Amino acid sequence: MRETNPLKARFKTFALAIVEFAATLPDEKKYNIVADQMMRSGTSSASNYRAACRGKSSRDFRAKLGIVEEELDETMFWLEFLVGLSPRWRPLITAHWKEADELLAITVSSIKTSRKNDPPK
Repeated sequence: MRETNPLKARFKTFALAIVEFAATLPDEKKYNIVADQMMRSGTSSASNYRAACRGKSSRDFRAKLGIVEEELDETMFWLEFLVGLSPRWRPLITAHWKEADELLAITVSSIKTSRKNDPPK
């Protein structure tokens, strides 16, 4: 099924890339924990973005985007943590970290725009 919303597609592609990357980590306890957490937050950002697009109100939309913001930030933490475990991961996480950072900037901007366009009553 082809996604018509380019940002939804971008979030889904990001989530898939995170899952695929996590699957390449060594089968050791310290990496299993990171892989699990990274997959949870990476996929959650995509599913919550999709939910935000179906928000019932501006307030609901912003609340769901707030979850997206938190999940993207958590994914970035786990990518950074991985480099903390071993700097050899840095070149392999760079593209994922950059995409998470760009999606985070878009999300924060969307939240701000929504607030501006929907002032409190």
